[in-house]
Amino acid sequence: MNRMVYIVLTKTKTVLSKAIQIYTQHDFNHVSISFDAELKEMYSFGRKNINNPWIGGFVHENPSSTLLRESNCVIFACPVTEQQYTLLKNRIAYYKQNKNVYKYNFIGLFGVACRVKIKRERAFFCSQFVATLFEEAGLPIYGKSPYFMKPHDFIHLPYLTFIYKGKVENFIGVTQEKHMRKRSRSALHAIALSAIYMGRNKVS
Repeated sequence: MNRMVYIVLTKTKTVLSKAIQIYTQHDFNHVSISFDAELKEMYSFGRKNINNPWIGGFVHENPSSTLLRESNCVIFACPVTEQQYTLLKNRIAYYKQNKNVYKYNFIGLFGVACRVKIKRERAFFCSQFVATLFEEAGLPIYGKSPYFMKPHDFIHLPYLTFIYKGKVENFIGVTQEKHMRKRSRSALHAIALSAIYMGRNKVS
């Protein structure tokens, strides 16, 4: 295991999310997968237009958007092999290229509520999408079908490691600060090496 992806559960304030929360009785009603700790490469199935909850599909999510930045979230790290990481990235690339033919699986949500498997071509709800990616990558979801997977179910996967709970915007601020400090250290290191190199040239 030498790679990491991140599972991000959020509690948004949309009407659909509140309806899902009433049914599931869990705080977090949306799940995404991210390929970086800064959540810049975060994907799921959700609304494509912030002002229209009924137009949904595959989305590259922006954690700084008005929909997400003030949301409460819980974030887990998921270790994967290089092969699994590549497979997941390739699957995301596929959905990016074909995003216009994929829709949000509203009907599938009723299937979860009624415990009826409703199979729709080119349609997912958020937890069904992430669970399907896990299955394709060989990450066990322990007998759960993606058709019945709820966001909260990911919390119980034993190979996930909890890393954060709180506001999305606070997490972004912390990770960006760490990234800036790392870049500053790298820049200082490069300057120091350059000075040493120049000093040696002067001596010679």
